[in-house]
Amino acid sequence: MPPSKKGPTLRSQWLGKHLRELRESAGLTLRDAGDYVQRDQGAISRWETGIVPARVPDVLALLNLYGVHDPAIRNALEQLSRDIWQKGWWDDYARETKTRVIDLAWLESRARRTKMYKAVVLDGLLQTRDYAREIMTANRPDYSPAKLERWLEFRASRQRKLTDDDPLLLDVVLDEATLRRMVGGAKVMRAQFAHLEDLAERPNITIRVLPFDAGAHASPLGAFTIFEMPEPYPDASHIETEAGSIYLEAESVERFALTYDCLLNSALPPEQSLAFIRALAERLSR
Repeated sequence: MPPSKKGPTLRSQWLGKHLRELRESAGLTLRDAGDYVQRDQGAISRWETGIVPARVPDVLALLNLYGVHDPAIRNALEQLSRDIWQKGWWDDYARETKTRVIDLAWLESRARRTKMYKAVVLDGLLQTRDYAREIMTANRPDYSPAKLERWLEFRASRQRKLTDDDPLLLDVVLDEATLRRMVGGAKVMRAQFAHLEDLAERPNITIRVLPFDAGAHASPLGAFTIFEMPEPYPDASHIETEAGSIYLEAESVERFALTYDCLLNSALPPEQSLAFIRALAERLSR
C-alpha cells in the first residue's frame, strides 16, 4: 500500500533525513547517489525530503554506497523503509483526512510509551463514544452524520492499542479543567468518569490530575504529547493547533519531557487522582 498522496508522512521524512545525513557524511552528492542507483538526482532529493519514500532495495543500495556496514543501522533503516510501505489499519482513512492525523495513529501504534498533558478536553484515546461525539459535533459542525460516524470509528480504532496483547504504555496528566467541563451533560460525564476509572485500573495506564489549587504550572501554553519511540525512530512530541498537528524532535522533545516532569511534581498521585475523579462522578449522581 503506497503512502498517502496528501503529503510526506513522518515516517518517510525520518527515513529521508537519515539517508541525507549518511550521504553527506560520505562526502557524496545527489548526482553521485543517483548515478549509483540509476535514478536522477531529483529522485534522490525527493527521497531525502520524504516527498517520495525510498523502497527497501534502493535503501540497501544507498547504504552500500555510503559505506554503512553496521548491522544495527542497516536493519533499522531497512525496517523503517518496510514500515513506510506496510499497510496499517489507519491507511483505510488516509484518503479522507490530513496525513498528520494518520501519523498520530501510526506513532501510537509504534511508541514504547506515550506521555500527555491535556488542558481543555480529554484526549481521543480516553474518550467514550458519546463524549467524542459531543466534541466532534462542536468542533466540526460541517461534518455529515456519515462522516461523523466514520471518525468515531477511527477514534475507537486508536483506542484498541490500549487493550491489545502488546498495549501502549500511557501516562496522562489531566488538568482539572478537562474534568470540570460538562461535555454533553451529566449523563455523558458520568459515563466518561466511569471509563476513566476503568482505564486507570489497567496496569499500562497511569492517570494523574493537576488540580486548580496547584496554581501556576509548567505548561501554561497548553496540551502536548510525547512519544518515546524504539529504534530507528526518534522520540517525538505532538501539539494540536487549529491549523493542524505539529510534530517536533530532538531538543524540542527534551524540553517537553522536562515540562512533563514538572507537571508530575504538581499533580496528584494516581490514587488521589482516582479518588478525585470518583468524587466528581458522585456529585453528578446526586
